[in-house]
Amino acid sequence: MTNPTQTALSPSPFWQYWRGLAGWNFYFLAKFALLWAGYLNFHALQNLVFMAFLLLPLPNRKLHRLRHWIAIPVGIALFWHDTWLPGPESIMSQGSQLAGFSMDYVIDLVTRFINWQMIGLFFVLLVAWMFISQWLRVTIFVVGIMVWLNLITLVGPNFSLFPGGQPTGTVTTTGGTAAATVATANAKPVVGDIPAQTEPPTSANLNAWLSSFYAAEDKRQTTFPSALPADAQPFELLVINICSLSWDDIEAAGLMQHPLWSHFDIVFKHFNSATSYSGPAAIRLLRASCGQPSHTNLYSPAGKQCYLFDNLAALGFKEQLMLGHNGVFGDFLKELRNYGDMQAPLMDQKGLPVNLLGFDGSPVYDDLAVLNRWMDGEGKQEGARTATFLNILPLHDGNHFAGQSKTADYKVRAQKLFDELDTFFTELEKSGRKVMVVVAPEHGGALKGDKMQVSGLRDIPSPNITNVPAAIKFFGMKAPHQGASIEIDQPSSYLAISELVARAVDGKMFTEDTVDWEKYTAGLPQTAPVSENSNAIVIQYQGKPYVRLNGGDWVPYPQ
Repeated sequence: MTNPTQTALSPSPFWQYWRGLAGWNFYFLAKFALLWAGYLNFHALQNLVFMAFLLLPLPNRKLHRLRHWIAIPVGIALFWHDTWLPGPESIMSQGSQLAGFSMDYVIDLVTRFINWQMIGLFFVLLVAWMFISQWLRVTIFVVGIMVWLNLITLVGPNFSLFPGGQPTGTVTTTGGTAAATVATANAKPVVGDIPAQTEPPTSANLNAWLSSFYAAEDKRQTTFPSALPADAQPFELLVINICSLSWDDIEAAGLMQHPLWSHFDIVFKHFNSATSYSGPAAIRLLRASCGQPSHTNLYSPAGKQCYLFDNLAALGFKEQLMLGHNGVFGDFLKELRNYGDMQAPLMDQKGLPVNLLGFDGSPVYDDLAVLNRWMDGEGKQEGARTATFLNILPLHDGNHFAGQSKTADYKVRAQKLFDELDTFFTELEKSGRKVMVVVAPEHGGALKGDKMQVSGLRDIPSPNITNVPAAIKFFGMKAPHQGASIEIDQPSSYLAISELVARAVDGKMFTEDTVDWEKYTAGLPQTAPVSENSNAIVIQYQGKPYVRLNGGDWVPYPQ
């Protein structure tokens, strides 16, 4: 006779089908290891839901097997989502440009993602899991860790999952010799041109601060004179926009002591390019006379007063445009015209020697030859007022010498560029021409890479990519600057360049018996380090970098 008590206590058939995570244990253990090392942008809740889907008991064995097949593409997609790799939106937006890459360059990029040391560690982890799982139910521990990770996410970005705590930053956000407060955004204080950063770094507070930053920047602009005085002195402005050059790249290449850097009158130590792609960087430079817009607004019309070269044209400067390449890739030349309002005809490129071939097989012209062509151009006329925008890309990732498929060594290319700029400066000094040269790199080349991106990848505008060596040199002055370069240590961006151009626009600095350099560089506008591409934003908040991808939550930038 059946015992009714035993019948009541026996488990229902449905709950007899707990099968554990099986091989998916290794999937989650690998993620936990990467998370601990700081290589993942882990989405705890999505992973918990995926784990629950895998654990749900299924009586039918065929359904159980079908679930595993369904889980494979879902698991791969979730793993990709948890990495810092570019998302589908970014890949789709860059699709036309990726199609222009040579196959050799594509292979080069793919091989950079192979980390043999990491593969070795994964192999050790796999063997350890297979060994331990013989005696322990690893699923229990994996589920426990997943639940714990979901609980601690409630703490927010103040809690760090990475060893050693949150990453540290080096850029000061307030103080120094900044100009007086110029705007108030949503009644929040603006100190030294930068909205105050007093609230805890929660996602909501970081979003609110970013909104206040844009609101404050929207009110800022450089004031140019309505007309030049009668005794204004004509001079030439040459703006050299260099692709793929940051302070981090220079240090990695071992070229910090190159004599080129000692020749500049003014050097920015914390100049933010605000992006890590060429087109947006060039547009921001051409629109330097207004505060920093968001990436989206960068592709909307701006007031005429925002365009640096338009302001100069209104004062009698003739606009000129030169490129060290054909400007076709990424519609670079088209973007200069449509969004930077650079309408000057492209100066003649015929006969320029080709120094390198680009990652798309296009010619990269010799930089010294390009600069010499400018030297021999229209600006050489006596008493000319010209403003020239020159963009060069010898350091771009994937550039290679003719007949070779491998990317040319960065240090070799950088050494050549610096040497040629040094030679050009020497010849320019000998010529006696009155010239203000502004060097403003587009962005860095990500030469070293980091935990978020491999070397050469710039989808996320990290501080190491966007902190670029902007610098200024005056030639033909009656009283040239003496001694070491004046270093601007405060956080700066394009508005500071526009301000320095505006202060020198009458040209009197070139003929004065003495120049008050301290006055000339005092009170330059500061700009908080905010950098963005279409799908990623990186900010410095309370001295630490934070990143937001695809409109999600802010997380500390892994160091």
